[in-house]
Amino acid sequence: MSHTLKAVDTDLDGLSHAVAAMGDLAVAQVRASVDVFTRHDLADAIKVVRGDDALDLQDAEIERNAVRFIALRQPMADDLRRPIAAMKIAMQLERCGDLAKNIGKRVGRMEAAASEVQVQPIAELGRMVADRLAAVVNAFRQEDAQGAYTVWLKDTEIDERHDGVLREIVAGMIGDPGSVGDGAHLLFIAKNLERIGDHATNIAELVHYQITGQDLSDRPKL
Repeated sequence: MSHTLKAVDTDLDGLSHAVAAMGDLAVAQVRASVDVFTRHDLADAIKVVRGDDALDLQDAEIERNAVRFIALRQPMADDLRRPIAAMKIAMQLERCGDLAKNIGKRVGRMEAAASEVQVQPIAELGRMVADRLAAVVNAFRQEDAQGAYTVWLKDTEIDERHDGVLREIVAGMIGDPGSVGDGAHLLFIAKNLERIGDHATNIAELVHYQITGQDLSDRPKL
């Protein structure tokens, strides 16, 4: 029995390490996408686009290992929550990578670098989103339910910042009709960042549920 329990713990720890490593890569991808936008670095934007492949591979590997664990170990209760959460968190991280890739693509399609006035609010939103994603990855790594709950509570902050950024972009497009083409790219970049924030919130729910068994989605945000 002790041998079996040790094997289960080893498998679960391996899954957790893989998810945490994937989370670190997703955070790095998001930060890189914000950086290439800020600097309008077309060469590095291509690297961000290509970097998404690694996240796709990690997602697939985590899913395979989680399914294998469930099939072989037939876990119950707490042990079952962990592989299921691992799969769902990996899926959310993979989507963050897709959105970072899309930002890299948008940078490559812009006719010119954004002005400093345009860059500043989007870069601030990007840093907020990346920090939020990093915080929830850390909560997962540390098995910190309160940390996950804190990230979940702050979801509206990103939504409010995103709304403000959209208003600034649209105002700029109205004031300069010639900027509408690149302005559309800016709108999509900001939206992609806001969606990454949504995924961070989803991950926070999953992390909290994995640790406590309590579903945050049923609780009102204060």
